[in-house]
Amino acid sequence: MIKKLKEFLLINIGIIMVACGMYFFLMNNNLATGGANGLAIVINHFIPKVPVGIIMIVINIVLFIVAFIFIGSSFGVKTIYASFGISFAVLILEKTINLKGSLTGDILLELIFGILISGAGMGIVFNQNASTGGTDIIAKILNKFFHINLGKAVLLSDLSITVAAAFAFGIKMSMYAMLGVIINGFVIDAVLEGINMCKEVTIVSKEYEKINQFIIKDLDRCSTFYNGRGGFTNKEKNILVVVIGRREVGKLKHYITEVDKDAFITVSNICEVLGYGFKS
Repeated sequence: MIKKLKEFLLINIGIIMVACGMYFFLMNNNLATGGANGLAIVINHFIPKVPVGIIMIVINIVLFIVAFIFIGSSFGVKTIYASFGISFAVLILEKTINLKGSLTGDILLELIFGILISGAGMGIVFNQNASTGGTDIIAKILNKFFHINLGKAVLLSDLSITVAAAFAFGIKMSMYAMLGVIINGFVIDAVLEGINMCKEVTIVSKEYEKINQFIIKDLDRCSTFYNGRGGFTNKEKNILVVVIGRREVGKLKHYITEVDKDAFITVSNICEVLGYGFKS
């Protein structure tokens, strides 16, 4: 129950971040940086009386109907919730906060801030095994019927929207939007890696048994032993490897230095871990 509530809370935080990044920085500058939101910004240019939030809702309804027909229901309830949640959040912002024009007058600055905020929000949503819908659905259809790699399919879908933006807002704004699409991919990857990042610690020590017991009992982690041979001493050695959270690295290093000041330790970044004690 607690896990579900945490998941629900994080998805909502992601939704709010995406909506705020869009409304305060991207929409007022006509930066159609891909996705259903980008397409909605382009359509709103030709039908200005219809709010972007309403257009996003209509686009998502159409896309989900297409998805049910061609893909099935595999994209999940959380994706439906997240995509419509963003649409409604944008609509609420449009109705409650009347923004006219750019906040700073600097398009590049607002593009960067808008992408950083919305991209981070998308990363949070993706980390909860959900999606923001939109071009993800188009990408899945392209992948299924034309066997295009998902990553390339998403990029192709988003870039097609930025090309459409050229007809609505001109080449300059279209190029800004393309830059935003590229930056957005890096931001999402960085957020996902940052959230899921763990540490792999490799330890060579004569007190490996004590260290192993500390890992199991105090850190509640599993470890693995390898047999090795020292290149200089030519002696047999036991190599202990463990994957732990970032906060646990300090505790482990402190304990190791207490029991064996001559221990050899390496620490590496691990982007994601699946299994006991981590994500299922």
